[in-house]
Amino acid sequence: MFLYLSKLLPLFFYPLGLVCICLLLALLTLWRHPRLAATIVGLALFFLLLSSNAWIASLLVRSLEWQYLPLAELPNAEAIVVLGGATRSALPPRPTVDLNEHGDRVIYAAQLYRQQKAPLIVVSGGRIDWQDNTNSSESQDMAAILTSIGIPPEAIIQESQSLNTYQNAVNVGKILESHHIHRILLVTSAIHMPRSFMIFKRQGINAIPAPTDYLVAKSEFEGLAHTPKAAILNLLPDSNNLQNFTAAVKEYIGILIYRLRGWL
Repeated sequence: MFLYLSKLLPLFFYPLGLVCICLLLALLTLWRHPRLAATIVGLALFFLLLSSNAWIASLLVRSLEWQYLPLAELPNAEAIVVLGGATRSALPPRPTVDLNEHGDRVIYAAQLYRQQKAPLIVVSGGRIDWQDNTNSSESQDMAAILTSIGIPPEAIIQESQSLNTYQNAVNVGKILESHHIHRILLVTSAIHMPRSFMIFKRQGINAIPAPTDYLVAKSEFEGLAHTPKAAILNLLPDSNNLQNFTAAVKEYIGILIYRLRGWL
């Protein structure tokens, strides 16, 4: 039940869900309280414009991503741990497993392995049954991608039971203990790294952040006001900005919920 609510309830606090709620309230109050309805519509429009412009979205994403910037030289470790959420199952008409917008995690883990940063890759992630009708877990999908690009199967350890980041840390911790692994490189998207690193640290795991999949690059952020025209254009609504803003809000809500649960 907690898992279901944790996925459902935050939707009402994301920009699109919040705007839909406001518009529904405006519709319900339109006939008897037209001024109130107009105010609600105005608030919905303001929030939509606020969350879909590049300035606000980039600032919010940057506040998470830039907490862990890449190290000049990553130290060696005993394993590379990759968190799920990077694949799409091989459901027709897909010919095979696809990488989604977070697929950089899997590619980066393979690159670190080829750089001999660690001899093992632990892929962690199950599959929520009401979100997907396949029997393949995220860890199996990531393993399939890794082996297809030349990572030997014996170098991959799968953890297929986790359904959220907390379970990733708990279940991976058990695997690390059984293999006597004491230091890992933690690979996940940069926006997800603050919450992930805190959870792994709380579990007593010696993790070195290895973030990837940055949504905001330094040059892109500086370019927001590169010219007066750019500064104005970046105020205009854009669906990509709305998606980035939502991703950052999701992480902040996750951090709050995990703190309340005592997981951080």
